[in-house]
Amino acid sequence: MDDVIHALGFILTFGLLFLAVIAVEALYWRLKGRKDIYLWRETLASISTGAIYKIFNGIAIALFIQHFYGFVQQFGLQIKLEPGFWQFVLVFIIVDFFYYFYHLALHKIRWFWVAHVTHHSSQRMNFSTALRQNFLIDLNFAWALWLVPLALIGFDKNWMIIAVELNLAYQFFVHTEAVKRLGPLEWILNTPSHHRVHHGRNLQQIDRNFGGVFIIWDRLFGTFVDERDAGQIDYGLNRRQPTTLNPLRLNLDEFFLMVKDFVRFKDVRVIAKHPAWVDENYRNG
Repeated sequence: MDDVIHALGFILTFGLLFLAVIAVEALYWRLKGRKDIYLWRETLASISTGAIYKIFNGIAIALFIQHFYGFVQQFGLQIKLEPGFWQFVLVFIIVDFFYYFYHLALHKIRWFWVAHVTHHSSQRMNFSTALRQNFLIDLNFAWALWLVPLALIGFDKNWMIIAVELNLAYQFFVHTEAVKRLGPLEWILNTPSHHRVHHGRNLQQIDRNFGGVFIIWDRLFGTFVDERDAGQIDYGLNRRQPTTLNPLRLNLDEFFLMVKDFVRFKDVRVIAKHPAWVDENYRNG
């Protein structure tokens, strides 16, 4: 019960901070005369999906994710680090390294994509877009792709949770058009400029810039595209763009479509291949 209370307290604290930042950004754009950046029905949909996700996620961490982590940990290297600033920096960097591959899988495997597509469904880039998440990500075991390597290394559970939450909190702040470029930091960090490319739906923007805090992983693995080379960025999805702002449908429509495709075509590749595979091989074939 203490873990549940702790998780909900964390959610409440950061939730209030994020809502305050959203309000400030909305006021900024309104004073700039850009009323198109925030549409309140869409903002409410993003906040609602984020609230559903984060409450579910906090409870899931407290009730079973951390126990799964502890179970896996016993089979790994069980490396023990002494408490300290630089030790935590090391953990933070390694957590972000594995986040890159986790995020890549969310885009490349449809089973995982159905729990991530919600985040890419907004056709606007503002801080509220960061909150547009899907609670299914706690049910489809996508998180295991991120956490199992950390558990096998042996990082302390509490250090892991703090590093993961800080990683995700940082990513909230890259969802904006208010910040242009950040000079030399663009070489190292995932910035608003880089993340705007990630949310684009044009060909040169799709499946680019997967980094969480650091963009160096994209530079190393060939998935980086600079915003200046990405062309005009249009936000949203390049197929099956939602026409609803119902939070439950934003969470569930793509999942039910995947199930429908699997039943119809009776092909496990519908689930295991990339999200466009079924269109390319069945609908357009």
